Formats: sequence, structure tokens, C-alpha cells
Amino acid sequence: MELDDGRSTRLSHGQRVVLVSLLAGLPATLLSLVLIWTLDFSPKVQWTVTVVLLLCWGGLSMALREQVVRPLQTLSNLLGALREGDYSIRARGAKSDDALGLAMLEANALGETLREQRLDALEASALPLPLFERYPRAFQRSFVGC
Repeated sequence: MELDDGRSTRLSHGQRVVLVSLLAGLPATLLSLVLIWTLDFSPKVQWTVTVVLLLCWGGLSMALREQVVRPLQTLSNLLGALREGDYSIRARGAKSDDALGLAMLEANALGETLREQRLDALEASALPLPLFERYPRAFQRSFVGC
């Protein structure tokens, strides 16, 4: 989609999910509406079925959007926390039987690895310095004559 000033815009992932789900339900919805309005039903039934059908169609599309977008937002928040150094956050409910679950399990494993590396670095920095690092001049003087 092009704007007047030449910039292009893209639909967000959530908007694309809603659009695809609406397009997927369009044939069945149109067929149902054509049948309800062409067959011999009272106007009250026609309007009631039309409103219920359209509300269900839109509601199911929005529910699908939530099912797709919410786990991705969770994964994004998890990776953002890891980037900021917070290794305590984990993605709950991650299962290894689908691609999104595997991505969350890998993000959890990454968080655990980074936490362990940070703890190892803290432990290493807490160790006393070797003698030649604590007293560099003493070692420099002893090797000057060599």
C-alpha cells in the first residue's frame, strides 16, 4: 500500500491474521447470507441470522488473532528481558510438539545458558587475583635482570 508521500505501509502481523481469517470465512458467510435472504424467511429471522452470523465471523477472527499474536508477544517480551539482562523470566506452557513451542523452549534454554554464564563470570571475578596481577612491580623487578 502506498501513501501519498511515497512511503509504503504494511499491515501488522495481527491485522494480516484477521484479514486472512476473514477471507477464509467469506465464501461460507456469503453463501449463508444469500440463502437466508433468498429463501422464504421472515425479515426478523433474516436480520437475526445475519447479525449473529456476522458477529460470530468477526468474533472468531479476533479470537484467532489473539491465539496467534499473544504467544508471539510473550516470546518478544522474553527476548527483550534477556537482552536487558533479566534471566529470571521464562515462557510457561511451551511444548515441543509445535514450532512456536520449540521457539519458546529454545528461548528458555538461551536464558538459562546466559544466566549460567553470568554466574560463572561473577564467580570468576570474585576469586582472588593471582600474585602477579596483585603485585605487578614485584614481578617486573625480579625479571628485569634475566
